[in-house]
Amino acid sequence: MTHTGLEFAGFESADTVSARLASVGYISTASISTAVYLAHHLRKPILIEGPAGVGKTDLARSLSQSMEFPLLRMQCYEGLDESKALYEWKYGKQLLYTQILKEKIHHLIGDADGLDESFKKLAGFQDLFFSREFLEPRPLLKAMEQAGGSVLLIDEIDKSDEEFEALLLEVLSDYQVTVPEIGTIEAIVPPLVILTSNNTRELGDALKRRCLHLHIDFPNADLEARIVRSRVPDISERLLAQLVAFIQLVRDENIRKLPSISETIDWAKTLLLLHADSLDPVMVRNTLNVILKRQTDIAEVNSQVDQLVRKVLSEQAEPA
Repeated sequence: MTHTGLEFAGFESADTVSARLASVGYISTASISTAVYLAHHLRKPILIEGPAGVGKTDLARSLSQSMEFPLLRMQCYEGLDESKALYEWKYGKQLLYTQILKEKIHHLIGDADGLDESFKKLAGFQDLFFSREFLEPRPLLKAMEQAGGSVLLIDEIDKSDEEFEALLLEVLSDYQVTVPEIGTIEAIVPPLVILTSNNTRELGDALKRRCLHLHIDFPNADLEARIVRSRVPDISERLLAQLVAFIQLVRDENIRKLPSISETIDWAKTLLLLHADSLDPVMVRNTLNVILKRQTDIAEVNSQVDQLVRKVLSEQAEPA
C-alpha cells in the first residue's frame, strides 16, 4: 500500500503544527499553523508573501526538520528555465556512450543485410540515450521522486519570469512532471510546497488559484521576543525586552532596509558576546551594522540613537 506521507508528519491539528515547529525553534502564529495544516492535508501549495526577513524561507526549513522530510530548494531568478528547475540530460554521459557505440558499431550491426536492417538494430540504442538513466533531475523533479515525502521550497518566485510560472502549473496542479522523451512522472508522495514572494512583481492569477495564500509581516514585540528567546535562550529578560523595543522603533524610522528577524537574533547574540546587560548609546552605535546593512540607513538611525535608547529605557523602566 502506498502511503501519503501524512501519517509521518503527525499534523492532527493546527496546534500540532505549532508545537512541532516550536520543537525546532520556529515560533509560529495561528494563521501560519492553520495554513500549513490545510496545505498538508489538502495537498495544496502555500504562497507566502511579505517583506524580506520575516521568516518565509525559515518556515520551509523548519517544516522540513519537524517533519523529518528532505528540503528541496529552487531559488528563482530571471531567466530560470526547465533545464534548471525540472531536469536536463546528462550530455557528458550521452557523449561517452556515443563514443562506445561508435567503437562497437560493426559488432552491433553484425551481418545485417542492408541499411534498413542496420538502422533497425540500432534503433533500441537511440531510445536508450533518452531514458531515465541519462536524466539529471533538478529540484522540482527530485521532489516528485522522494518516496517518503519532501518539502519543496520555491524561493522568491517573484524574481522569475511569467514563463516559469506557466511551467509550474502542471507541477502544482497534479504533482507531476512531463518529460517528452519519457512521459509523465507522477509524484510518489506529493511534496509540501512552499512558494515565497517579496512582492517585487505581481504574480499571475493562474498560479495564485492553485495556492493557499499566507501573508507574513514583521512580528509585534511580544512575538519577536518569543522568537529571539527560542534562538538565544541565555539572554536576560531585561536585555531582551530592550533590544526588541529598540528594533521595533527602528522599523518605524525612514530607512530603506528594515531589520529582519534574523538580524534581531544576530544582534541579541552580539550583545551577549559583548557582555551587555542593558542598552547604551555607545554600544548601540558600535553594533548598528549588525541590524542595518545600508550605510544610509546606519547614518539615519545613528543620528537618532540617543533619543531611541532613552525612549526604550524609559518605557522598560521598572515602576518604583
